Amino acid sequence: MELNTLRQFLVVARLEHLSRAAAELRVAQPSLSRTIARLENELGTPLFDRAGRLRLNAAGRLFGEHVERALGELDAGRRAVAEATGAGFGSVRLASETFLALTGPLAAYKRAHPSADVVLQQMSAEEMARSLRAQDIDLCVASQPIPAEGLEAALLLDEPVGVVTSLDHPLAGRTSVRVDDLAGRPFVTARKGHWQRSLLDRLFAERGLTPKIVCEADEATAIQELIRAGLGIGLNPGVARHTALPYPVAWIPVDHPGCRRTLTLHWGTGNHLPDAARLMRTTLTGWNWQTGEPEDRPA
Repeated sequence: MELNTLRQFLVVARLEHLSRAAAELRVAQPSLSRTIARLENELGTPLFDRAGRLRLNAAGRLFGEHVERALGELDAGRRAVAEATGAGFGSVRLASETFLALTGPLAAYKRAHPSADVVLQQMSAEEMARSLRAQDIDLCVASQPIPAEGLEAALLLDEPVGVVTSLDHPLAGRTSVRVDDLAGRPFVTARKGHWQRSLLDRLFAERGLTPKIVCEADEATAIQELIRAGLGIGLNPGVARHTALPYPVAWIPVDHPGCRRTLTLHWGTGNHLPDAARLMRTTLTGWNWQTGEPEDRPA
């Protein structure tokens, strides 16, 4: 069973689509189809259901979990050997839904450890949990809950989330707003799956309401510019008032105990973290997220 075959299987399993998998892998679709067929013959069972569209079946899901762990261990082994033999300081692979809140500690880390390679990957919470277990990444910072099985965590930040408006918006002069005050007002927000969108949908659903969304975007800076231009309002964490909003806008607290954002650092239970990743974990857990500086710790 060749490693390349296993890697190709994982891509097909993730996409559940042969032509898209072949395009991502840059191989011919007939060749990829034969590779999967040979793997199934070797295992003695189908890994996909082929009625209609391609679907990973129970055997495929079970096999995929083992393949992810096996390939993750091999990669971890290669990195451990490189570290032990002094072939470089090492690298750290960090994932997050957005890196806007992480620019301060990331810059501090690179200043302190300039020879470390930092690889950043933007992905959803679901993708982060899967990638940690497969050891495709070392650490992740999530702004919403992710499945905790097989993972360890450290809370980095718990902060209020407020409504951001243009300075001339009718809400701009308010000291606080309720969720009912936001009903019917146009929102500029992220797409489904992002923590801000999940929070917005949850707050409105509790009141039996549906937010009026006039724009969904992937770029955080574009969202903020559209809000500043008066096209709508949006949700923003408290720390963004000091780090991510260099232009004048209004930030109004929401009178709701659940209108908060938590930043949580996760890593795999039992995973061997290389030195670079352990130092990144120390940097993130030792950061003062309110002041944007390292915590002052007693000697």
